[in-house]
Amino acid sequence: MKKTAPVAKNECIDVLFEDLTHDGAGVAKVDGYPIFVPNGLPGEKAKIKVIKAGKGYGFGRLVQLYERSEHRIDIPVEEAHKYGGTQLQHISYEGQLHFKEKQVREVLARIGKLEDVKFHPIIGMEEPWHYRNKAQVPVGEKDGKLIAGFFKPRSHEIIDTNESLIQHPAVNEAIQTVKEICSELGIQPYDEAAHKGVLRHIMARYGRTTGELMVVLVTRTAELPQKNKIVDEIFSRLPHIKSIVHNINSKRTNVIVGEKTKVLWGNEVIYDYIGDIKFAISALSFYQVNPDQTKVLYDKALEYAGLTGEESVIDAYCGIGTISLFLAQKAKRVFGVEVVPEAIEDARRNADLNGMVNAEFAVGEAEAVIPEWYKKGNKADVLVVDPPRKGCDEALLNTIIEMKPKKVVYVSCNPATLARDLRILEDGGYKTLEVQPVDMFPQTTHVEVVTNLELKMSN
Repeated sequence: MKKTAPVAKNECIDVLFEDLTHDGAGVAKVDGYPIFVPNGLPGEKAKIKVIKAGKGYGFGRLVQLYERSEHRIDIPVEEAHKYGGTQLQHISYEGQLHFKEKQVREVLARIGKLEDVKFHPIIGMEEPWHYRNKAQVPVGEKDGKLIAGFFKPRSHEIIDTNESLIQHPAVNEAIQTVKEICSELGIQPYDEAAHKGVLRHIMARYGRTTGELMVVLVTRTAELPQKNKIVDEIFSRLPHIKSIVHNINSKRTNVIVGEKTKVLWGNEVIYDYIGDIKFAISALSFYQVNPDQTKVLYDKALEYAGLTGEESVIDAYCGIGTISLFLAQKAKRVFGVEVVPEAIEDARRNADLNGMVNAEFAVGEAEAVIPEWYKKGNKADVLVVDPPRKGCDEALLNTIIEMKPKKVVYVSCNPATLARDLRILEDGGYKTLEVQPVDMFPQTTHVEVVTNLELKMSN
């Protein structure tokens, strides 16, 4: 007998929200059938309208609240545009931290089957606003006027935005200023559908410690019209600017930046610090958008590594060398590997910038390079992984188990793949000792976790 959903499209029903999804939607159930509703919070009773009813689950829209959660925050409609990309904007910060910590605990228990683990309370921010040091906003046109802001969820419609409350004020000011200048000078915005026009994105990067500012204009065209006037106006209105850059992206693509970059004025890079370590940041560099919490995260990773100055450390997925250089402060030798060649160039430059001669970097996939190192006798006392959201490659996990470093420090941006990989490492002879969630991105659903593993003595 064919199973049918207990609700129908366009039906209005009363529900109790029981949980939140990983992307912040409320979860209600009708006869065990889950319905996902944006803006719903656990414990709330509400009327919803069913938007879609699939075989296994449905989607709904919040119509009326009967009982509110103590964590709910009301945001005026006219203010909502300021919160682009913030799925948890309607939850108090205390509630957000509770949700994220609960998510990590539950997924480690359900997927990782982890017991007897020391689980530390999540580390949040004292000020969970204005923390982002980088913005890249799409540019378009509405009613004959140049606009720039955020894409409306699940669409390519741009919501014109003058301010974001998670961006640093210097970043907001830079984006708004460049938008005004380009509008005044009649710079044609990019038309995605027709693949015509000039200006695709405006990017701003800010050194939180140094106060240095970079602006990047991304165009479809090889030339930036009136570039001298644009540069003069930017310098006039943002006198603390250090770098004005033109990036060319002529392809039909959702990728924001192209491969060709030229400096229009000032320096190729700006500088910033995480702790005592100095970083050079170019237009295309990967650099953590919340350096304050990055230091918290990496200090914890360094603590878990337990370095005495005698250890050889491998940093898989090393990026521009951020964790590697933190480790190099206490390790005898650090070897970093990263698949992106430009990131390795940045890592080497950052090592030189800080006078660190005990850090070496190689280009390649961690799952290919580290097994080769192991075959050649390059064994690690401590191995650190900070993989992308998909987690560690199986070949890398197998090499870790075979290599048997005394300690593994796993930094994760996805609790589900972390739990999966921890289970594999546990079955391979490791014990998960400590788990520390860190809120790197307040007002969003993302959470980082750093985990301390040790090789079992019997191994």
